Amino acid sequence: MRKVLIPTKLDPIAAETLRTHGFEVVQEPKTPLADLAAAHPDAAALIVRSEKVDAALLDRLSELKLVVRAGAGYENIDTKHARRRGIDVMNTPGANANAVAEEVVTLILAAYRHVVRGDNTTRAGQWEKNALMGRELAGKTVGIVGMGNIGQLLVKRLGGFEVEVLAYDPVLSEQRAAELEVELCALSDLFSRADIVSLHIPETPETRGLVNADLLGRMKEGALLVNCARAGVINEDDLRAARASRRLGYCTDVYPKDEPGPKSVADIADLMLPHVGASTEEANATAARRAAEQAVAYFASGVTTYVVNRALPVGLDERYQLLAYYVTRVARGFLGPGVQPQRIEASFYGDLRQYQDFLLASVVLGLSSGFDPLFDHQQALQYLAEKGIAYTSRETDESKGYGNSITIDLMESSHRTSNRCSVRGTIAEGLPMVSRLNDFDRLYFEPTGHSVLVVYRDQPGMLATLTQVMADHNTNIDDIRSPHDPRTGESLAALKVNKPVPDAALERILAQPGFRRATAFTI
Repeated sequence: MRKVLIPTKLDPIAAETLRTHGFEVVQEPKTPLADLAAAHPDAAALIVRSEKVDAALLDRLSELKLVVRAGAGYENIDTKHARRRGIDVMNTPGANANAVAEEVVTLILAAYRHVVRGDNTTRAGQWEKNALMGRELAGKTVGIVGMGNIGQLLVKRLGGFEVEVLAYDPVLSEQRAAELEVELCALSDLFSRADIVSLHIPETPETRGLVNADLLGRMKEGALLVNCARAGVINEDDLRAARASRRLGYCTDVYPKDEPGPKSVADIADLMLPHVGASTEEANATAARRAAEQAVAYFASGVTTYVVNRALPVGLDERYQLLAYYVTRVARGFLGPGVQPQRIEASFYGDLRQYQDFLLASVVLGLSSGFDPLFDHQQALQYLAEKGIAYTSRETDESKGYGNSITIDLMESSHRTSNRCSVRGTIAEGLPMVSRLNDFDRLYFEPTGHSVLVVYRDQPGMLATLTQVMADHNTNIDDIRSPHDPRTGESLAALKVNKPVPDAALERILAQPGFRRATAFTI
């Protein structure tokens, strides 16, 4: 009989489900996890919430095969050490999404109607009716940054308030946005137009400090910012300055660390909660049930869906994971930041065909840094479906002799425009390389660092004009490739440069005769 440790106050449905399927369950929320592990070193599985599962604890459990985080985030688990020990780590994404969406609505209404202050002062015998003039949510514009499970549920929960909803998500398709009845817009536009901005993005190197002085300075006087995502996505000092100058409201339940003690945002937050977005009876029950069901399926049938630290399949060179990411990222960059892909078509050539399911996560990561690259094929498909993006893996013609290579086509098709970008990549001289972009063949461009892609009419002097613009913006060109398409009479300049290229430089390039497209991105 396999033993499962539950060192947390998890809904009883977890233990009931496990026992029904023949597991021995030890659930002791009041016993320190280290002590529980010492008493039960033969446990095969561990189900936790926010308890810290570090290397030392994992080493105490010699028979451990599985750790399940009853929730989405798993920063409290040493996933790398677990992988070294051959231990799979799972999460239960989406189980808490509705709870967080409802918390956001709660914070908005509580802030608008001064609920906390009204309760405190009335209990104290005061009567601050005139001082507690509030605002109504109806008729307001709400901007949602990040349209994953929580963002999409928040749209539904706001449905009865007659609000206009703006959405920023670099992956959400226009078709899906239309189904949700939200308006896709640029991040800067969202911050400028919204009365309320709610954040629902992960904290990654790309999003850390994303909400800064520039975005905060665009907000309306007296607008409200709600952060139930991660503390690090906001530049706290910039928020402090913007609050003082623009009377911004701020509600949060996220902090650098989940622990008692003073909070650095106490002076600028109108409402603060102790990270209780997922703390509802219903969310606890859903996460508990799913954690138990995943553990049962794992041991009974070998189902590894939602494993977040999976090992590389035997025979797959990890450089092809990077290649899948790079190829997709280049295609995304070439389409431009304002384009929302609605379809992906992929071709995996040579030995890579057998690993296509595993490589899909890297493809999706190339579209959005908000996707976890350790997620599996089913989670990748689910993520794309949520964003309204269709995915097809095409049959390949091996007679073409492409070897081990990957082709990714991204397509946008809307009432306004139809764009398509096709990029092929392979490993050359030990490095991931882009070998073709659309009909510009034999490119062999290493797509790391800062890149600029420019399409122009092939005629004398065009490259000189391009390099002069780079020089005028004090940008050094480290490498340049310029394949020609004889069918169209156009060429592609692929530049590796030493720093990000500003929009002003791209606008200047496009203002010159004969230049059709200019995009810049950083990988």
